[in-house]
Amino acid sequence: MKISQVEMVISAVKPEQYPDDGLPEFALAGRSNVGKSSFINKMLNRKSLARTSSKPGKTQTLNFYKINNELFFVDVPGYGYAKVSKKEREAWGKMIERYLTGRSVLKAVVLIVDLRHPPTGDDRMMYDFLKYYNIPTIVVATKADKIPKGKWDKHKKVVRETLEMDKEEPLILFSAETGVGVEETWAVIQKFM
Repeated sequence: MKISQVEMVISAVKPEQYPDDGLPEFALAGRSNVGKSSFINKMLNRKSLARTSSKPGKTQTLNFYKINNELFFVDVPGYGYAKVSKKEREAWGKMIERYLTGRSVLKAVVLIVDLRHPPTGDDRMMYDFLKYYNIPTIVVATKADKIPKGKWDKHKKVVRETLEMDKEEPLILFSAETGVGVEETWAVIQKFM
């Protein structure tokens, strides 16, 4: 997909702030330090649209990125490592859950995991949550450049088995460094539009 226009429209915390364009939305979910910002920047061919940080848990709102006036990426707060209070985490959890279960224009969730390690308990919980609510899920395993190509299949197998993925569900290897997986991810996203 050729990206000609991208704008960060709003950082929302409640439904009345969500855009009402009716465009298809794709939520991006993943652990706090899994590389969501790098994924967004690579997919949208921008250097620093989404801010990367060495401190996990920087995203605390639902960030709506409008792409080519055709669709939205919605970056949701990362789960896991964020050094925030339990109360704040619970508030994020409610905000994310309300968005994921109540948004009619949400077409799929891109669940971002780290290819180098088996998915965590938090990854499994998120995946199970999405399955429970029948929310289409595209699993993207980042940091593929950090693993020799010959071991990709082995690592993919671990991801599939740990999450107990269905065979027909997409699992895409991705690298924000090399661009591996960009075209494939766009192709899968467009099938859901």
